[in-house]
Amino acid sequence: MKEWSALLKKKKLKKDQWLILLLAGVLLLVIAVPSSCGESASGTGETEVLSETSDTVTVSDYEAELEKRLADVLSRMEGAGSVEVMITFQDGGETVVEKDVTYSQEESATQEGSTDTRTESSETTVYTDSEEEPFVSREIVPAIEGVLVVAEGGGNSAVASNISEAVEALFGLEAHKIMVVKMEKGQEGSD
Repeated sequence: MKEWSALLKKKKLKKDQWLILLLAGVLLLVIAVPSSCGESASGTGETEVLSETSDTVTVSDYEAELEKRLADVLSRMEGAGSVEVMITFQDGGETVVEKDVTYSQEESATQEGSTDTRTESSETTVYTDSEEEPFVSREIVPAIEGVLVVAEGGGNSAVASNISEAVEALFGLEAHKIMVVKMEKGQEGSD
């Protein structure tokens, strides 16, 4: 490197030559950095879960299990008492199936002397060994829209605040999407 810099100083390159060297360096960096042309990042806070089993879990099963676990945890909080939870979702989630993507590129000369490049791609769904079901590469769980918590201690502002903060922390929801209310007398423990 020292030899290069000494050589460059000796030759006294012009500004446009420096610009060309800089652009060539940037081009080399762009080529060297791997790109992901088929992937997209989702910044919506959706959680991706790798599919580990072939068992199908419906959204309603997921919802029921999530509500049960949340109610169980919140009922253990000091002052909360008996708790019931309702969770609503923005969507039904998404199942991403594996696809084989093939690309083809064709160059042709034009009458003006330049070349036209045409790129085509095609996708083929990958199936499991049985050829009946597509291979699921990942599942995106449904995004939570809101949470309603009905608790015996929901009338106490400190308990309601603790419950709300716990739900915010667990699901990353904004405070206005969480409602904590006091359970009606005579409803404790009913399912």
